[in-house]
Amino acid sequence: QVQLVESGGGLVQAGDSLSLPCEASGLTFETYLTYVMGWYRQAPGKERELIATMGSGGGTYYSPPMKGRFTISRDNRKMTAYLQIDSLKPEDTAVYTCRAQDGEHDYWGQGTQVTVSS
Repeated sequence: QVQLVESGGGLVQAGDSLSLPCEASGLTFETYLTYVMGWYRQAPGKERELIATMGSGGGTYYSPPMKGRFTISRDNRKMTAYLQIDSLKPEDTAVYTCRAQDGEHDYWGQGTQVTVSS
């Protein structure tokens, strides 16, 4: 059973940087390479929104509002995707969730809470 586990969230100060890992398990390395990894967030009272996606070959897509302070990366050997967030703002407070999908399967993690204080 494929599982995605996010970590690295918590209470941070405005202006800080944060790196959120998303570790995949329950699948082989070769299968992991077939998945596009994505990061999403859901702020209180708002809909979940896409931040960025990344294929195993390194191709990335960033949602236009997220360009600039967010960086997605992945270490395929560790089957882990990362989201780097720089210059955190209070409005970045949200649950950050990763997703793994190919043409047939779609898996989500439980999410990690990031709270940014001013």
